[in-house]
Amino acid sequence: MKTLVFFIVLLVCSIQSCTAPLYNKINGVSFVASREPISKADVQQLVNINSNYVALMPFGFMGNASQPNLVFNTERQWFGETGAGVRQYAQGLKAQNLKIMLKPQLWVSGGVFTGFIEMDSDANWKVLEKNYSDFILNYAQIAQEINAEMFCMGTELEAFVRHRPKFWNELIKQIKQVYKGKLTYAANWNEFDKTPFWNQLDFIGIDAYFPVSESKTPTVNECKAAWKKHKNVMLDVLNRYDKPILFTEFGYRSIDYCGKEPWNSDRNLRNTNLQAQANATQALFDMFWKESWFAGGFVWKWHHDHKTAGGKNNNQFTPQNKPVEALIKKQYGQF
Repeated sequence: MKTLVFFIVLLVCSIQSCTAPLYNKINGVSFVASREPISKADVQQLVNINSNYVALMPFGFMGNASQPNLVFNTERQWFGETGAGVRQYAQGLKAQNLKIMLKPQLWVSGGVFTGFIEMDSDANWKVLEKNYSDFILNYAQIAQEINAEMFCMGTELEAFVRHRPKFWNELIKQIKQVYKGKLTYAANWNEFDKTPFWNQLDFIGIDAYFPVSESKTPTVNECKAAWKKHKNVMLDVLNRYDKPILFTEFGYRSIDYCGKEPWNSDRNLRNTNLQAQANATQALFDMFWKESWFAGGFVWKWHHDHKTAGGKNNNQFTPQNKPVEALIKKQYGQF
């Protein structure tokens, strides 16, 4: 009888191991702020693709990359870009057991890259530091209020980080006084190995727009081969700080040459290539999701009104209503 019970238990465990996720990963989406509140149906679309984490992204606005003025949480902004929007979104997401990374970001007028934010005087740097602290600490308090599991204290601010390291060290201390969850920073793909404060955070955050192909329609194997050198740099940083790596953003446009400059958001590019997007995404999954040191990531990007988002004629980043959406659903379901 004992032998029979043992084999029954062994059989059940074998069945469970075949159907259970291989690893627990952050299977996230970057949720685009909208003009309006979200509904249960909007959140259900995230559940449908097996996501377990959502990045909420309220915005602060700068008129110029060399001027320190910063505006945030105003009535002129879209609802989802404000504190009120974050609270409403969080309530809907938490109701369906989705975890949250709050990721407040800057937008520079004209779409200027935030990595170029750089002041021309110490006085202006100090004004920017005060304004940015107010912005980030406001949302750190909201993150604590909504029980966000993770907080991202900045996104792609290479020059700011390089020129003002003491400010960032102090800001991290201030954030930890008001927010008690996990903390990260979203470094651009070409700055993360120079970011000086990973030892004070919980994750090495990377916006993973690494170039992986020169081809019009990259193959999965071509992209995987190109990932090897980037992966080696990550492992060097990982060994230096002993922190898990998180892709705070990842994704590709459904466009020709999507792996050449994955960060390129030029809307004047008109062609569409759904297969290129799917192949590049599959290669990224193949290279990282099974690694024990890799925490997961947030696909860029997801719009709340699913039925009108993306589609076969859309060449932007969103995976919605494209072949890559099914790929993401399958991948997230396995992990």
